[in-house]
Amino acid sequence: MVSQKLVNLVLGTLLLFGFSFAYEDHAEYIEDILESGQEVTETCLTCHEDAAIEVMQTIHWTWKAGATVVPGHKGKHAIGKLNAFNNYCVAVESNWSRCTSCHVGYGWKDDKFDFQNEENVDCLVCHDQTGTYKKSPAGAGLPADGVDLTAVAQSVGPSSTQTCGSCHFYGGGGENVKHGDLDQGLVDADESYDVHMGNAMSCTDCHTTDEHNISGKSLAILTGEDNRVRCTDCHDEDLHSSKVLNRHAEKIACQTCHIPVFAKGQPTKMYWDWSTAGKDSTGEKDKYGLDTYLKKKGSFGWENNVVPEYHWYNGYTGRYLKGDKLNPDEVVSLNNPLGNREDEDAKLYPFKIMRGKQIYDAKNNYLIVPQLWKGYWEHFDWNKAAQAGMKAANLKYSGEYGFVETEMYWGLDHMVSPAEDALKCRACHRDQENRIDWEALGYPGDQIIKKYRK
Repeated sequence: MVSQKLVNLVLGTLLLFGFSFAYEDHAEYIEDILESGQEVTETCLTCHEDAAIEVMQTIHWTWKAGATVVPGHKGKHAIGKLNAFNNYCVAVESNWSRCTSCHVGYGWKDDKFDFQNEENVDCLVCHDQTGTYKKSPAGAGLPADGVDLTAVAQSVGPSSTQTCGSCHFYGGGGENVKHGDLDQGLVDADESYDVHMGNAMSCTDCHTTDEHNISGKSLAILTGEDNRVRCTDCHDEDLHSSKVLNRHAEKIACQTCHIPVFAKGQPTKMYWDWSTAGKDSTGEKDKYGLDTYLKKKGSFGWENNVVPEYHWYNGYTGRYLKGDKLNPDEVVSLNNPLGNREDEDAKLYPFKIMRGKQIYDAKNNYLIVPQLWKGYWEHFDWNKAAQAGMKAANLKYSGEYGFVETEMYWGLDHMVSPAEDALKCRACHRDQENRIDWEALGYPGDQIIKKYRK
């Protein structure tokens, strides 16, 4: 069987040299007026009989992976977006209709959603070719009002950077809020913005797909080595003409040198303080014209052209799980990368680190799942929000809350610069750009300076 990766490579190469492909017009197969997403899916399944079943086996559908070992915890745990904490809007449980607006399905409005109903699978969100398909912002994954479902269904074709980006560019409630390296600029990027997208590539050239299972997993969810996408899937490990660079690449990830900054276009959120929420906003904006405070959400900090932070990473990730005890006097890390200088499997990687303050149970000393949607955002009472959210999350709530500092790591894999824009030696050595905290990485200081001083 020919691999999907090879097919993508061939198609990408042909596109690069000006070839185009005509995909079959579905209008002749769809003549009836379709009035709901479920009707669209029912129609799709008359020909693509196994498509929904395939989708339903993926993390895009379940929002959690199979049970696996989580470093620092006993037994195995099935974790994913469904039950993981973040320091944006915190948690899915009790906030269903708002959070699930980007689910690849229809109608996930509570914990009774029917994951076995094939007609709940949303085919259009990945296969729309018109650019007119939208999900309702708080509609539990249902299409927005006014979408011509018949026209969209008649237009369907392969997924694209735009269809992938319709969700992944807008995680966290706005463009580039969460990831920092995913925004609308990737759709028509030039090489300086992203060397891959600027050369007619699309998401699925790297995130290859087999039976609707898409390779790759965000560090926000990832705990181990499974289902990774790596630069060496396409590039040789020793591809530099310089032996010095190849030697560096043994302990330094490609992304470290080839993503010198992230958030090249749209600024990304770097700080979120929930403890300040509840007061009337005066409309404060920053230099980017973005809100620095909202009554519903508290205080924000935004940045663009951000220099990453660098840490050792061996492919495994620590994880804060629901109910884990915390020390309120320390920063709670929600998903710290594991590894150190002496770890033979670790390399130096670049990260966006999102920092903030979020609600926790001041007696039980664990993070709270607050009900924000149809909760705090209506009554502005943290105690009520905690009671409702913790009930949905099946966690005891003591009745006392506080706010604790948290951090969350986001791996950087996009907005890759071309070779001529990659970091040069002095960006890290001899302290020219002050990028590297040598002591934090396990070194007594800049090794180049030590060498020069001898």
